[in-house]
Amino acid sequence: MRKHRLLVAAGMAAFAINSASAEDAPQPPVAAKKPHDITTSFGATRNDDYYWLRDDTRKNPEMLGYLEAENKYADAVLAPTKPLQDRLYEEIVSHVKQDDSSVPYRKDGYWYYSRFDTGANYPVIARRKGSMEAAEQILLDEPKMGEGKGYFAINEYKVSPDGQWLAYAEDVVGRRQYVLKVKNIATGELLPDTVSNVEPNIVWSADGKTLFYIDKDPTTLLGNKVKAHVLGTPTAQDKLIYEEKDDTNYIGVALTTSEKYICIFSHNTVSDEQRCALASDPTTWTAVEPRRRDHLYTADNLGGKWIIRTDWDAPNYRLMTVSDAEMPKGKAAWADLVPVSSDVFIENFQPFDSFIAIEERSGGNKRIRLLRPDGKSEFVASDEPAYAMTLDVNKEADTPWVRYTYDSMTTPETTYEANAQTGERKVLKVQPVPGYDASKYVTERVWATARDGTRIPVSLVHAKDFRKDGSAPLYQYAYGSYGYSSDPYFSPMLPSLLDRGFVYAIAHIRGGQEMGRKWFDEGKVLNKKNSFTDFIDVTRYLVDQGYAKKGRVAAMGGSAGGLLMGAVVNMAPQDYGTIIAQVPFVDVVTTMLDDSIPLTTGEYDEWGNPNEKQYYDYMLSYSPYDNVTAQAYPPMFVGTGLWDSQVQYYEPTKWVAKLRATKTDHNPLVFRVNMEAGHGGKSGRFRRYRDQAEYLAFAMEELGIKQ
Repeated sequence: MRKHRLLVAAGMAAFAINSASAEDAPQPPVAAKKPHDITTSFGATRNDDYYWLRDDTRKNPEMLGYLEAENKYADAVLAPTKPLQDRLYEEIVSHVKQDDSSVPYRKDGYWYYSRFDTGANYPVIARRKGSMEAAEQILLDEPKMGEGKGYFAINEYKVSPDGQWLAYAEDVVGRRQYVLKVKNIATGELLPDTVSNVEPNIVWSADGKTLFYIDKDPTTLLGNKVKAHVLGTPTAQDKLIYEEKDDTNYIGVALTTSEKYICIFSHNTVSDEQRCALASDPTTWTAVEPRRRDHLYTADNLGGKWIIRTDWDAPNYRLMTVSDAEMPKGKAAWADLVPVSSDVFIENFQPFDSFIAIEERSGGNKRIRLLRPDGKSEFVASDEPAYAMTLDVNKEADTPWVRYTYDSMTTPETTYEANAQTGERKVLKVQPVPGYDASKYVTERVWATARDGTRIPVSLVHAKDFRKDGSAPLYQYAYGSYGYSSDPYFSPMLPSLLDRGFVYAIAHIRGGQEMGRKWFDEGKVLNKKNSFTDFIDVTRYLVDQGYAKKGRVAAMGGSAGGLLMGAVVNMAPQDYGTIIAQVPFVDVVTTMLDDSIPLTTGEYDEWGNPNEKQYYDYMLSYSPYDNVTAQAYPPMFVGTGLWDSQVQYYEPTKWVAKLRATKTDHNPLVFRVNMEAGHGGKSGRFRRYRDQAEYLAFAMEELGIKQ
């Protein structure tokens, strides 16, 4: 076959496009190689041929030209799947109730809720005074606010204690650099009190005159300063309340349940510190317990006492308590409330006047336990083998009722209230899923044995008439980092997979906390490879057990789960029929060596510090970008957003470029770049389903499913 190369560039030749005759398949762009050395503090040097694809301004015409060429190639490759994409999109959105609304919650005499109008991408945020029969007062008309914007998100809003003012954080780029705005609720008038480049994290003082917010470093985008803004004063005069000097820490600010205290949280993977001041006089800040390495804790306040979730001599955490008066004495004054357990992991808690609701993990599931003052407790029951219960919005403490949600992969989100005194349960809402029949599907929990003998929980769902004969396609998902657990939630995309014969699996691999803190510790830093081998071993177990056909497996992960995909496809490409990697963190070594990149320094205790040779060598041994080899890779779909602040666009861009130049197969490698979005993809509830339909159609096509 005769081919020629057309050089394309805005200045020097940045990349080439393989062109062919009309009857040939579309040919991908080929990025130019421009050697660039990266040297560590201890003298190790690596060459990076594609480093030039990084442009922090996102204006380099050569780089942008290459991304546009990748999108055009993706359009060409995916064109035959367009009918299937459209069908999948229509199926998915058909399971989404168009005119939906949230369950209202009560606070300070108002009922707050959100509602979607038919076809709207964004909700209306509203409230009603006294009852839901009262007149509606719109707080944020997001459909109107988002008109004409390529990206739009409101990620936090807080009403002042007197109910007069609304503070909210708005992002119209997708880079998580929010703008703080304040409006008069009664008139809708926006105040000139606007602050740019902040975290979506806002707290009002008790008198409603001061806003506490988190300012971000303009280079690293790390929130590192808590500031106080007095309404009606120039933002240049905002007072610095706290500055985090340790750039490995993330900070936050919040009110306690009692609303008596404002607390500043400083957190990294291995330590916490919480400083609190009276919300009525936020001038003197006292640490609940000074930070020290290997002590993690969070504290809440209610009824004149503090409840502390702590891993002090308790790897799976325990709950302790101390009075307001004794709190300044530190942990020496703490007393046990719920002791540590070897097989129960305490993940979260919510204090009420007459009980404490505890979110805990056991056997790979997340459940809720209600603890009464007499020390007796009861679990909220479930009838399914794989599920997740999560504490919902509980704004008022003077009630015996706790609100929580229940999910499984066959049960749409159901909002309950449970009475801690009587045990009564009430269903407040079952998320409507038009056209969905839960009786057609079955969920399972199985346990795969990893190569080191560890048993890995796996949540499965499939059609009720599924036959375990080793012929089915499998769609396997995992995350496995930062201690984040991948719970078995319902998704409107599931029926589209299950009705086409797929088995859907969530592999609860090490690196999460599904099985407690030890599960996290065994999947990070110098144990990180356990996450990758766990995923591969789950795949092989499911194939061996007849749940799927070898090679007829689609693997999917995003962000740190995209790192998982990159590692897995380097280590075991033959096990997968296709790989989907969304916003993948694949250039581990280069990124972790650069402390100007957002999130880098805060993650040394997750990945290791590559300025130290031990960690550098280990990262280098698995970093997907560094371990691309001349071998056959399965069909792959890679996605990124140009404005991503979590995993910069150039990581997957470089990875794709290197894969194109190195791999020995002719399988499609599609790279979709969203030029108007960041880490979370396009904004709006329906736009993301277009993206989902695109990569699902690609995966189905590669696994032989055409309809």
